[in-house]
Amino acid sequence: MRQCLTSADGGYYTTNREGRDPFGQKGDFVTSPEISQVFGELFGVWLVAEWMLQGRKKQGVEIIEVGPGRGTLMDDMLRTIITFKSLTSSIENIYLVEASPSLRTVQKDLLCGDAAFEEIPIGYRSVSKYAGLPITWCEDIRFVPNEPDKTPFIFAHEFFDALPIHAFQSVPPSPTPTKTLSTPTGQISLNQSKAEAQKPQWRELLVSPTVPSSVVISSSESPPPSKSKEPEPDFQLSLAKASSPSSLLLPTQSQRYKDPLPTAGAIIEISPESHSYVAEFARRIGGSPRPKPSMSSPAPPAPLKAKPSGAALILDYGPADTIPTSTLRGIRSHQLVSPLVSPGEVDLSADVDFMALVEVALGASENIEVHGPVEQSVFLEQLGIRERAEMLIRSLEKKSGKKSEAGDAGDQVQANMVVDLEPRKKAIREAVERLVSRLPGRGMGTLYKALAIVPERGGKRPVGFGGGLSA
Repeated sequence: MRQCLTSADGGYYTTNREGRDPFGQKGDFVTSPEISQVFGELFGVWLVAEWMLQGRKKQGVEIIEVGPGRGTLMDDMLRTIITFKSLTSSIENIYLVEASPSLRTVQKDLLCGDAAFEEIPIGYRSVSKYAGLPITWCEDIRFVPNEPDKTPFIFAHEFFDALPIHAFQSVPPSPTPTKTLSTPTGQISLNQSKAEAQKPQWRELLVSPTVPSSVVISSSESPPPSKSKEPEPDFQLSLAKASSPSSLLLPTQSQRYKDPLPTAGAIIEISPESHSYVAEFARRIGGSPRPKPSMSSPAPPAPLKAKPSGAALILDYGPADTIPTSTLRGIRSHQLVSPLVSPGEVDLSADVDFMALVEVALGASENIEVHGPVEQSVFLEQLGIRERAEMLIRSLEKKSGKKSEAGDAGDQVQANMVVDLEPRKKAIREAVERLVSRLPGRGMGTLYKALAIVPERGGKRPVGFGGGLSA
């Protein structure tokens, strides 16, 4: 997935192909910020509410977005945030974590206009058109400065679904147990007990070249079939013949992964990179965990961060409480296609394991709480998406010079203005309905989930997760 999506040589997001834009109706998919400006505005409202709840910090506030796409979400957020002057004055920097040079350019043009775009040691820098707030681009969150006295508000919208996964399938014990393991640095011996060798084991599903004239997938489940005619796949999924370092390590990290092992043919997906990112979010908010006492250090030192602060908001799609299984998919022109066709020309994604994110975040810092996941419909409606949409409609009516409930039938100009406004009003309401609808196949309200990481505060819920808008 990483190679196909972000390789410098032909990656889906990193290669600037003339006339191709992944986003929007003319691209391969549409994201929520592209559907309605209200979506991004409510992210801004969520940030404001958390900032208020945490005592209205006067300095050291940072905004970090990973995978900013076109920059539409950040644009709508900043337009909302700058109406709160005291919050705006507390923001020291905005960081956009973006690996694609072409998308960086799109984001810079939208957020900064003609402002200078200069290269710096950690990436690139410019000044936004919103209150002159500085924006810094980094290729990886590891390059974003992590200072314990800062208050980071971190946003990840449809980011985790694009991070690479490992897939594993449960197989019966082999009559000839594996005694050696192949690694990039050579062969190593395995010291498995006889009892362990007689238990079911995880085997990794690998991407391998397709055998000529064969498109058979050797795993028990295939990727979603294409709804259109496709060329023969260049690759197929094949089951590893022996244990791999990943199959021996990753499924042991949580009891959740051990439970399906006795079921022959069971498949699980694990995303170590997702775990790394969410752990980084948690540590930036709550500080590093206290190390356990040892002979050399009997008294654990204090966390790196004296007082937890900031928050993270993750919104993506996937099951609320189960392990994703066989969810790798390709998307092209708004249709599901095989992920094994046309590498670098098809968007790839997999369902997010929200419970894994919860487990990893809680294990990364003892000074944070995790709320959710909750369905997108619940999150957005608690933030007031319908009310905000009606406010937007009233603003349009006011600007048109005539409110819909009033009118002079004899004034043809005014009547035409009202008629012309109706499609825009309808579009606003339909966009909101698409974001919150719970009807299968008609909306995103249940498919997408929201997850929040906040400082430990006795379970006081954030807005959108059952909490209120005021401090």
